[in-house]
Amino acid sequence: MTDAPLIAILDDEPQIRRLLSAALEQAGFRTQSFARATEFEAALRRITPDACLIDLGLPDRDGLALVHRLAADSGAAIIIISGRAQVQDRVTGLELGADDYITKPFEPAEVVARIRARLRRPSQGMANRPRTLRFAGWSADFDRYLLTAPDGTETPLSHAEAEVLRLFTDNPRRLITRAQMLETLGGTAGDSFDRAMDVRISRLRTKLGEDPKNPRLIKTIYGAGYIFLAEIT
Repeated sequence: MTDAPLIAILDDEPQIRRLLSAALEQAGFRTQSFARATEFEAALRRITPDACLIDLGLPDRDGLALVHRLAADSGAAIIIISGRAQVQDRVTGLELGADDYITKPFEPAEVVARIRARLRRPSQGMANRPRTLRFAGWSADFDRYLLTAPDGTETPLSHAEAEVLRLFTDNPRRLITRAQMLETLGGTAGDSFDRAMDVRISRLRTKLGEDPKNPRLIKTIYGAGYIFLAEIT
């Protein structure tokens, strides 16, 4: 069990924490649960979760702000679990960097399945795939979720950004359609998924120093998808 993925649960409802912990531990995961954002953030100094389940209705912190910071600073998969069921809440959560959004009430088995899917995708076929790739003077370390510029400047990648970049580097100079993104990265087809992808790609372009009017590495093919133009070394 010591090598099992660690899932951090942040929810102020004790019964939700107990329900999620029981389901995840029965499925073979390790868990740590927190009722308040301050406790969770303090714990991140000593633990490195593989995935975080974040409730938005926290008593001491805005949940969306926490998701945004985690996406910028952590390589963990981020799944929002919230009673906010409006489409705009889902869109906002995905735009701020969450990998997935589950509304309450939920089936514990669904949460387990979503986490397994999130943690499985980056490792599929990794035995034959390098974990560090170089392109156009840049380096992407998918173990450390780190992007290194030609001048040596290091920039962290969120789990969601790393998934998109991995998809691009696995398919250089090929058209990647929205349908392929949906199939590979998972999610629910619709405006929320499309907007989340647009935001992730925009952030990737920013971190890669791209000119949005004339990108050199990630080219938009309007009405079709994207092409990653760099050679991979």
